[in-house]
Amino acid sequence: MPPPAALPVVAAIGTTHPFASTGLLLEMAALRELGVRPVAVVAGVSAQDAAHVYARRALDPETIAAQFAALATADVAACSVGALVDAASVRAVATGVTALGVPVVCDPVIAATGGDRLADDATVAALRSTLFPVCTLIAPNLDEAGLLLGTRLRTLADVHAAMGRLLAFGSRAVLVTGGHLPGDPCDVLADGRRVIELRAPRIAGTLRGTGSLLTTAGDDLDAALDRARAFVRERIARGLPFAGMRVAY
Repeated sequence: MPPPAALPVVAAIGTTHPFASTGLLLEMAALRELGVRPVAVVAGVSAQDAAHVYARRALDPETIAAQFAALATADVAACSVGALVDAASVRAVATGVTALGVPVVCDPVIAATGGDRLADDATVAALRSTLFPVCTLIAPNLDEAGLLLGTRLRTLADVHAAMGRLLAFGSRAVLVTGGHLPGDPCDVLADGRRVIELRAPRIAGTLRGTGSLLTTAGDDLDAALDRARAFVRERIARGLPFAGMRVAY
């Protein structure tokens, strides 16, 4: 492994989770395992467990901006954006990543696994209008894609029909992760030139934080998706029970 100074630097941006089973803390651990040097911008703090979100609080835009300013000498190569919990923090993050001028991958976490909302309607609107246009890739799951579009996606045909509308939010590419579809999971990727299905046999069990893991694992889009999907599948297979959840670490 190269010395730490030679490692590519990836900024993880998002909201903390007390159990580190998803969100910013999990992303930091995943980035280290993937052989890059993680740095962080904390945009929010949450209090949640396996079933409920008890509290969520965004940091103020000035503090978010100051964290981006502090990274000016870090030579950040890419950004991974996770849960953002109010519209002002979305706008601050969009400004920060735009100034960095590097590829940005976003896992738009709108609701926790237990179903409680993390992002209200104003936050979702800010994601669509402010952050997504500066993203290289957005990677909503089936439910998140439906919430972004104000509809419900139930079938693979629904996902295909939705890809153009999701791309219209402005990101260069969209990956809708299909773990919630019946049968073997099928992710769908669209980048304006193609819409392709990425299939794999289903692995028994569930895992918290799969979106966080997926969006930390890559650079070049096709190679990144192959690596990221393999990384997530291996973590699902290795998942362990913890505090009423099944987690990766």
